[in-house]
Amino acid sequence: MMLYTLISMLIYLIEIYSTAVIVQVVLGLLIAFNVVNLQNPAVSAIWKALGAIMDPVLNPIRRILPDTGAIDLSPMALLIGLRLLVMLLTGVAASTL
Repeated sequence: MMLYTLISMLIYLIEIYSTAVIVQVVLGLLIAFNVVNLQNPAVSAIWKALGAIMDPVLNPIRRILPDTGAIDLSPMALLIGLRLLVMLLTGVAASTL
């Protein structure tokens, strides 16, 4: 039962991280299309915080993926990997019951 609780907590943290990845992608698009500006201190702080959280995970993925020009596919690859991890953990949790 303890393992099931631990896996559930880990899945919850993965879901929070996945949400942060989506927020970073959307904020990046808003910055690219000049809807929001990095001159705004709140936007700049959020962008730097998300970069500090995401870049250590996304940079190795960027090195592995082929260069596609202006399109960064590393967040999508990370989201797919996180979803596969959740599926694996759910299977492990189900087998412990």
